[in-house]
Amino acid sequence: MELVCPHCDAVNRVPQERVDDLPVCGRCGGPLLDGRPLALDEAHFERFVSRNELPVLVDFWAEWCGPCRAMAPQFEEAARAMKGRVLFAKVDTEAAQGVSARLRIRSIPTLALFAGGRELARVSGAMPARDLVRWVEQQLAAQPGG
Repeated sequence: MELVCPHCDAVNRVPQERVDDLPVCGRCGGPLLDGRPLALDEAHFERFVSRNELPVLVDFWAEWCGPCRAMAPQFEEAARAMKGRVLFAKVDTEAAQGVSARLRIRSIPTLALFAGGRELARVSGAMPARDLVRWVEQQLAAQPGG
């Protein structure tokens, strides 16, 4: 499977059976799947959501948003729980206004689940980690071949 390095943006091929072995980037040596959300900006958003073969869950948020800040630890907990199955990323809607406008993000926090560069599902509002994990699993199970 192909995984985009969150550190240098290189695309790495990782055998499916090696995903749990803490793979590292062939270019920079950074971890590919460390179980932590990655901050994405305008320049890296498209490549990260379109080139990763694992689904990507993106949290659209802003620093001034109280519910966004309250949900941040829950999002991090869910990222650890789903390590190796789903990649987690955060997009600051103030810093990445082009991405937010293109995707028509109207309220925050908004979570959008992507696979193969295509948005599969979206939900707005803060939620606890267990509900977030359950929502992602339901969305992925509802997909053909899920």
